[in-house]
Amino acid sequence: MRGSSIALAAALVTAAPVLAHHSFAMFDTAREVTLAGTVREYQWTNPHSWLQLNVAQGSRTVEYSIEMGSPNTMSRKGWRRGTFKPGDNVTVVINPMRDGSPGGSLVSAVDAQGNRLSMR
Repeated sequence: MRGSSIALAAALVTAAPVLAHHSFAMFDTAREVTLAGTVREYQWTNPHSWLQLNVAQGSRTVEYSIEMGSPNTMSRKGWRRGTFKPGDNVTVVINPMRDGSPGGSLVSAVDAQGNRLSMR
């Protein structure tokens, strides 16, 4: 019995970091911002994919880092490694960063061919 208790305790301790691996507290999930821009880079990577989007703001271009889901989760929703290509003009909806920095968490997107894709 003692051996099983130790094994259970070890399993729970090592599982805790997996459950707490990411907080969405940095994103303002009460707000959605629409951005139109040009894809600089699309990173189809684990544990999260990323979209680097250049957005014209007045006389300057601002690069937004947009966090997405894992390739596994995204592929079940219709996303693919080639969904975005550098140079594509796309529109995205994000939950912006709380601190105002140029980035956010992807809510949905319209790719260069006009296909609408969602993270929900």
